[in-house]
Amino acid sequence: MPTEINDCPALAMIHTVPGIIPVFNELVGLHLPGWRSFNMLDESLLGNTIREGALSPQTMRRLAGHIWSAVDAGASAVLVTCSSLGPAVDAAMPLCPVPLFRIDDGMAIEAIRRGNRIGVLATQPTTMNPTTRLIERHAERMGHKVSVTGRLCDGAFEKLRSGDRATHDAMIREGLASLVGSVDVVVLAQASMANALNKMSAASVSVLTSPELGVLHMSSALSALPR
Repeated sequence: MPTEINDCPALAMIHTVPGIIPVFNELVGLHLPGWRSFNMLDESLLGNTIREGALSPQTMRRLAGHIWSAVDAGASAVLVTCSSLGPAVDAAMPLCPVPLFRIDDGMAIEAIRRGNRIGVLATQPTTMNPTTRLIERHAERMGHKVSVTGRLCDGAFEKLRSGDRATHDAMIREGLASLVGSVDVVVLAQASMANALNKMSAASVSVLTSPELGVLHMSSALSALPR
């Protein structure tokens, strides 16, 4: 007899960029069988962070409100897909009554496994520091010594928001080329950057993106929980 949809655990995904929602819906369907998902979108969380140049206490509080709304809506787990909000996710974790995940954990862990010289490519300065700190924190936990080199594709995110994905993707590929030779692996700091790899030939350095690695990490963590 088919499982009723209400019998399936629910994953809430909180987004700040609408264009990535179909990607995550597909990944959850692929890697989280038996789960249903629903999406929550608030572009102002990222917009305010960009405008203010940092993650403010008010934005952190507002994200916490979205997380609790997701729980109230029946979520058995919550995924925040915006890397700029990572520190706010960390702050909410101890109080969240369901498993709560930030999208870039899986990517950071895999980068450390692949090399000691890690490049971070970002299109927003508000994402660079959280991603770097996350890699360093996981490296310390794993007993690895790493060096992190950052490159900012300044202006690329604005191109994406204006609908010029081709220029956005080209700027990311240029930034990636500037890191080749000086690092062992490159991470793309934002989920919205992943499509830039679609039109390029194989890079001479490993390049990691957060969407699939993040969902795989979450799937593994949820599978390990007692039922």
